[in-house]
Amino acid sequence: MDMADLGLPVDVPSTALFTDQYELTMLQAALKAGTAERRSVFEVFTRRLPNGRRYGVVAGTGRVLDAVENFRFDEGVLGFLRERQIVDEETLKWLADYRFGGDIWGYPEGEVYFPGSPIMRVEGTFAECVLLETVILSILNHDSAIAAAASRMASAAGGRPLIEMGARRTHELAAVAASRAAYVGGFTTTSDLAAGFRYGIPTVGTSAHAFTLLHDHERDAFQAQVDTLGRGTTLLVDTYDVAEAVRTAVEVAGPELGAVRIDSGDLLLVAHRVRQQLDELGATGTRIVVTSDLDEYAIASLAAAPVDAYGVGTQLVTGSGHPTASMVYKLVARAETTDPEAPLVPVAKKASGGKTSVGGRKWAARRLDAEGVAEAEVVGTGPVPAGLADRQLLVRLVEGGEVVAREPLDVPRDRHIAARAGLPLSAIQLSRGEPVIPTEYVHERSGS
Repeated sequence: MDMADLGLPVDVPSTALFTDQYELTMLQAALKAGTAERRSVFEVFTRRLPNGRRYGVVAGTGRVLDAVENFRFDEGVLGFLRERQIVDEETLKWLADYRFGGDIWGYPEGEVYFPGSPIMRVEGTFAECVLLETVILSILNHDSAIAAAASRMASAAGGRPLIEMGARRTHELAAVAASRAAYVGGFTTTSDLAAGFRYGIPTVGTSAHAFTLLHDHERDAFQAQVDTLGRGTTLLVDTYDVAEAVRTAVEVAGPELGAVRIDSGDLLLVAHRVRQQLDELGATGTRIVVTSDLDEYAIASLAAAPVDAYGVGTQLVTGSGHPTASMVYKLVARAETTDPEAPLVPVAKKASGGKTSVGGRKWAARRLDAEGVAEAEVVGTGPVPAGLADRQLLVRLVEGGEVVAREPLDVPRDRHIAARAGLPLSAIQLSRGEPVIPTEYVHERSGS
């Protein structure tokens, strides 16, 4: 079950202060200038993928929807803003009634993206949209980075199960979000009970080295664990001598022993030795789980090893070297008056140093080759070419302030598997390279 379906609140009463101060000072100035109610379009995109990555993964969309629903300025929040004199009384009065009433479109969660992809589009008045910039970016940048790392690890694992176990390596709330993103990216279970409770992700866990060290003998620890959890449990066998521990584990649990876990040493060599030993002892069905600071490269190096599952912590929850997706939230179109029917005018920042953006309200579609494999990410303004009409990527997430696209977490997880499978095979290569497909821009010829 996806707990988000139950409408449960996020971990704080309000997300309104998950923002930067300048969002509120811009609001105050726009209210005074009479431009706050101009119809506007903001888009989330990234100018480039992290070095060496071939594709990105959209993750965190469901959390964004929760955050938008909980973006409310209650009395406590308003009191804080008043006490600090961050905005004036007129702005505080406006904030007291704030409810996002616009529309949000986006790539569905689990979809892949590329440089320039309009991952999310937020439409409404300038005032209601600008306030959401920081919270949307903080969620998407974190979760998409974790999901991209998870996807690479899942590809490297070649179908073998992956256990997310990074809670102790990051902030306690970030750990829950990371577990969710990892599940979208292809992990199968988590050790984090908060993630299991909040999102319904399957949870696993047995024992650490401390449990073995607690007992006078390793056999006593194994016996206690088997007596409590059954013969199908996973015994940690590298506290002392691995070969002796494997022998003891099978003596205690019998050939029905569920699995052994290896957390140190030369995992490739040790896994082969342990597999041979287990088979010789008759425990041919006992699985081997490896942990020990794995990343996608280490997992790939174990492809030929008799490993049945991987546990990944630090490298996963830190994005395997890329802890952010570097997404930005930019105004791309706005009306020249506050008339709701006024046409939108494209706007874009022009600057040196690679920080330029493309103006106009955009659509996106993925063009396929004759074999049905993606060959280009096409991004444009104006009418969608007929040949791409049924390949559009943006879906409506919020309509008139109401969430319309909440879904169980297994849906984006399955969607990602399908999206990744639709890319050229080079997408899953771990060697450095450019995005696996190019981004092409199609501009409207006669205005916006």
